Amino acid sequence: MKKFSEVRLGLSLALLGTWFALTATPNAQTSSAQTARNPVVIELFTSEGCSSCPSADRLLQKLEARGSIAGAQIIALEEHVDYWNHDGWVDPYSSREWTERQEAYVAVANNDPYTPELVVDGRRQFVGNDASQAEAEIVKAARDVKTQVSIAAGPPAARGERSFSVSVGRLEDSHLGDTAEVWLAITEDGLRSSVDRGENAGSVLQHVATLRALRKIGVADASAVQASFQGNSVVRLNPRWDLKNVRVTVFVQYKRGREILGAAATRING
Repeated sequence: MKKFSEVRLGLSLALLGTWFALTATPNAQTSSAQTARNPVVIELFTSEGCSSCPSADRLLQKLEARGSIAGAQIIALEEHVDYWNHDGWVDPYSSREWTERQEAYVAVANNDPYTPELVVDGRRQFVGNDASQAEAEIVKAARDVKTQVSIAAGPPAARGERSFSVSVGRLEDSHLGDTAEVWLAITEDGLRSSVDRGENAGSVLQHVATLRALRKIGVADASAVQASFQGNSVVRLNPRWDLKNVRVTVFVQYKRGREILGAAATRING
């Protein structure tokens, strides 16, 4: 027969073990929930020739630096349009292609192009330097059901190139009659300009996630039960890029409706 002190010690240890079990499990669940983030793509249409744009550029920098907001993993794309280039300063990062991308968005919203403009997951469009609305829309977008997208280093490629393996899961938001296109984007952080003409003359402008290249790499199969797209894509490296600041992003987007269904990003050397 055990002594009373031994029984009391046994009960104390048992109760202590139960307490640890009850307290440790919720903490583990909370930690897991905190690390689960839904990717949200935020696109800023901007220009170095626009006096209202530097504040939007700084907002994008802050959002990218935060990395996540209330369940959202932020994936930024800064797209420089070319329709300000005739006002005294030619934006070195501008492209007619990015202007056409913005035009596709505003056509859906029955609007006209303007800068700065933020577009969240291809669904929500608003003035690009509105910090409170940006955060609210990002949080809202994080609650949307996402299509799973993954990107990883692929097989060896030729000199001056990188290969990436891309996989897209079952489409979680299927739209009959629309095409879910798979896009690959290259962005670069740390770019800057000393502007000597135009509305921002005398300013040094800094940028993050500046879009360098964008191309369609495939179409997701809306009827697929599991993987709707799988493939390898080769990225040709531009010698002017600072590779430590270059990121590869893959996203799935409806061609007509413009909604972005899912996305993933990795470093070019990741």
